Amino acid sequence: MSKLSKLSIAASVAAALWLISAGSAAAAVTVTFLNVDNYAEMPRYDGDKQAILNGLETHFKTLAAGLPAGQDMKVEVLDLGMAGRIDPMHRMYDIRVLRGQADWPKMKLRYTIEEQGKVIKSGEESISDMTYMEHLNRYWRSDSLRYEKRMIDDWFKKTVPVQQVGGVPSANNSAASY
Repeated sequence: MSKLSKLSIAASVAAALWLISAGSAAAAVTVTFLNVDNYAEMPRYDGDKQAILNGLETHFKTLAAGLPAGQDMKVEVLDLGMAGRIDPMHRMYDIRVLRGQADWPKMKLRYTIEEQGKVIKSGEESISDMTYMEHLNRYWRSDSLRYEKRMIDDWFKKTVPVQQVGGVPSANNSAASY
């Protein structure tokens, strides 16, 4: 075997080991929605409810990807109030009307951050954004969860320690770019 082949094999093995270790360092994130039927505000239709829950779960997981290696996060959503109010005049589908008055997004959640099985931070918080229509929002207008995501970003930035991951800005850095 030539010297070049040995170097190529060694480089391949090193790359494979790096990929394996990088995959295991990623934070494990668990998002649970408790008693969804008792939430303050949810759409009437199951498909709409599931889309909201999936969108919020994905958002929490995206933010938690910036956790330091070896840390895991659990989030339990206890209650949710979406921005705006459902217009009762539309019976075939839910239309949410945003007025910027007493219709701000709110959420009650419980979170735990663990490192090697030991709790390093936890809490139960009620978060809201009473001035949700007065801020610049980095999410597209077509994103039906843009106000809830911004509210979660603000909470995450203030509460959860994150780091820069692989040269990509972490949740903490991206949340600051309003």
